[in-house]
Amino acid sequence: MAVLAGHPTGEPMPENPLTAGLERLPVAPTTLVIFGATGDLARRKLLPALYNLAHEGALPERFHLVGVSRKEKENEDYREECEQAIRRFSRRPPDEDVLGSLLENVKYVPGTFDEDSVYSELRQALDDFERQDGAPLNRAFYLSTAPAFFPVIVEQLGKSELAQHENGEVRVIIEKPFGTTLGEARELNRHVLAIFDETQIFRIDHYLGKETVQNMMAFRFANGMFEPLWNRNYIDSVQITAAEDLGIGSRADYYDSSGALRDLIQNHMLQLLCHVAMEPPVSFTAEEVRNEKVKVLQAIPQPTEAEIPEMAVHAQYGPGHAGGDDVPGYLEEEGVPESSNTETYAALRLEVDNWRWAGVPFYLRTGKRLARKITEIAVTLKPVPHLAFSQDGSLGVQPNQLVLTLQPNEGVSLRLGAKIPGTRMIIRPVNMEFQYGTAFLSQSPEAYERLITDAMRGDATLFTRNDEVESQWRICDPIVKYWAHTNPRQHGPLPSYEAGSQGPKEADGLLRDGDRWRAI
Repeated sequence: MAVLAGHPTGEPMPENPLTAGLERLPVAPTTLVIFGATGDLARRKLLPALYNLAHEGALPERFHLVGVSRKEKENEDYREECEQAIRRFSRRPPDEDVLGSLLENVKYVPGTFDEDSVYSELRQALDDFERQDGAPLNRAFYLSTAPAFFPVIVEQLGKSELAQHENGEVRVIIEKPFGTTLGEARELNRHVLAIFDETQIFRIDHYLGKETVQNMMAFRFANGMFEPLWNRNYIDSVQITAAEDLGIGSRADYYDSSGALRDLIQNHMLQLLCHVAMEPPVSFTAEEVRNEKVKVLQAIPQPTEAEIPEMAVHAQYGPGHAGGDDVPGYLEEEGVPESSNTETYAALRLEVDNWRWAGVPFYLRTGKRLARKITEIAVTLKPVPHLAFSQDGSLGVQPNQLVLTLQPNEGVSLRLGAKIPGTRMIIRPVNMEFQYGTAFLSQSPEAYERLITDAMRGDATLFTRNDEVESQWRICDPIVKYWAHTNPRQHGPLPSYEAGSQGPKEADGLLRDGDRWRAI
């Protein structure tokens, strides 16, 4: 496949001065195999990401795609489905030449993931591409399936001798959730590591592909104005919020067996905490960065049963008003059992017990059907130690706050105190803001675009290592078990909050005196 990026008219793209110094590392010729190729993730995220990479010339010249799924269909039918998905979900309207070149040689392998014949046919397709190109190709297997199939597919790849390739690299990309308990995560690691080496395994967390998350390290370690303040002497608290205004939609089967803690806190939000709290790595290589993240997770004490009621809150959304409409409560959603104890909101107060962060609370909260959709990290500095500006009409000097917004609009803001024009010293907070779209004159790439290219390139910096996954579960597993075993409905209903609100009032009990949740 040869895809050249350029202006839709065929004219050269105008030179952008902001791209000076940017470097695109090459990706070796690769065949990408997507297991679960007709699923929602593949349609909405993976296929559009591949198109946008092709549009930008970020795919290798020799790139091939194979879809594997249970539904019977011909190669041509699958190509048509890929085209429809890209036209519908791509972040840019597709260029016909680029789209045609990307899908020209797509192949499809039907069958269930435990059938030996599927892997024989897959091997044939991989070998055919190499014969067609006259050269070896790296192979990347993307497991975009239900978690129950992860060990099945991995075992079959090993059994069919597809886990190694004498003429190229082989990598396996595994979607979340990586287990639903600490025991399951360990067992899945054991299965995968029995077939693949850790250097071949890419456990994906799409939050880590977001530009703001990656830029956290740049803000911290490339700016002398932040790093000297990044410790317990100057930082008062850290709040990490991942709020959604939508309900569970058609995901009742998955969500009711998962809940907010497993769905977001155990993976995405603990990874965000690691990026805030990690020490500067010796170098920005995958292993050095992941070593520092593991140290942060290991410094968070494992919650005890006595501590959990004081540091963790869960709740369900009830009926309310959202998006201009009356909406049902969680227990009224289609497919949700009437007696469900699954939380749609979870909030934690964690502490990182090391020299840099001792005594600084890290507040994490996530929920469905909240006031709006927002994902952000808010770092609040300690207030200045005098009240000289507390005059009538003045709000006084409020603590400085650095807010990194991941969605809906990626950017950074810094709250400062400034004097209002006039004869009196009256202080109001003002924001200095930076947004990616306006600063760099372009859209931020989708997270999956970065992660797919990194996986094909073999760069594991933005992927979680086996000990990271287990360390995350070490923190969350006791809370999951405590909530399951205490069964709050034996002592009254699960705490609730009105759909479209800020969340349950019980979450205020996690805060220290003087702290408060940021408005959603």
